[in-house]
Amino acid sequence: MLSIGIIGTGNISRAHLAAYLEFPDEVRIVGLADIDPAKAEAARAAHGLEGPAGTRVYAEAGAMLAAEDLDLVSIATPPGTHCELTVQALEAGVHVIVEKPMAPSLEECDRMLEAQRRSGRLLSVVAQNRFRDDLAQLKAVLETGKIGRIAHARIASAWWRGRSYYDLWWRGTWESEGGGPTLNHAIHHLDLTLWLLGRPQAVAAMMTNAGHDNAEVEDLSAAILQYERGLAELTSSVVHHGEQQEVVIQGEHARISQPWAVAAETARPNGFPETGGNESLIQELESLAASHVPLVHTGHAGQIGDVLAAIREERAPLIDGQAGKDAIELVTAIYAAAIERRTIDLPIRPGDPWYRAGTLVQRAPHFFEKTASVRSQEGESIIGATHA
Repeated sequence: MLSIGIIGTGNISRAHLAAYLEFPDEVRIVGLADIDPAKAEAARAAHGLEGPAGTRVYAEAGAMLAAEDLDLVSIATPPGTHCELTVQALEAGVHVIVEKPMAPSLEECDRMLEAQRRSGRLLSVVAQNRFRDDLAQLKAVLETGKIGRIAHARIASAWWRGRSYYDLWWRGTWESEGGGPTLNHAIHHLDLTLWLLGRPQAVAAMMTNAGHDNAEVEDLSAAILQYERGLAELTSSVVHHGEQQEVVIQGEHARISQPWAVAAETARPNGFPETGGNESLIQELESLAASHVPLVHTGHAGQIGDVLAAIREERAPLIDGQAGKDAIELVTAIYAAAIERRTIDLPIRPGDPWYRAGTLVQRAPHFFEKTASVRSQEGESIIGATHA
């Protein structure tokens, strides 16, 4: 039975708590730490963790790490705190799952990775969309190679948030949030892009603030990723009504996409598409998609289940710290390309100014100034949409 601690009990912690509770024979949640203990108390009550032998509440992460014999902690705090808390937990000999994004800078990501290597503990960065049946299905079909060489991909990380979203104290500034939707919403789609397509060779991008005049950060960016013979387009947004998110992959022989759809053309002698397309290939791809075996656990529970198995089996998790860093490298390239109005080549190495913590804060434009700062907000936080 592993002893679990949660650092940060805001909205995203609910997903972690619910996920751990899917494994009652493997874990027990012994501690909740939050700078607002009342919030931790509320989380404890909401998940039935009270009682004489129940979960204990701490006002500071270090106090929980010192008082409890923890095996694993989930870090569910604002992005700017991830590095210090992760290093602190790893140095205390505790395995770590840290929420996305891993950290605002590559320099901080490498500090976290070095702490993981020194400690010998496990580090996993949340990328729960890899544990979704629709996306696992897309990945499995893609890996068969049936669609041929990839020519183009269109990834839409389309979200919508009202103006008051950026009133929460840590949102809307480059220093505390680390960026806008490119970092904090599209990080899932960036991870999926890397998972499905691999690392691009170069990135070009533009960004703006189209609808939130109470935030310094962007609320919309558009990037072009260059691969050896293909391109990918990535939109990161919190201004898209309807939140229609999708991943569309155009291959040499066929197109597959999420939400699931398939198309395959064949050419007439003059090069124009034949009516009806390649029906045999379409049917083959449909059969491959239909053969996908549903995952036992999905979302956060899927990833947490893998981490628990990795601890038990003394292996690396499916999503490790390097995967988290790779996503941050892509975010950094998009910001650098948009700010400097030039193409950014990958990888971004330690000698590059964009590698360092603080460069984004120094160089990023303030589209607007933050005009409100509330400590908490009422109402449900929508963690995900129906699509990717």
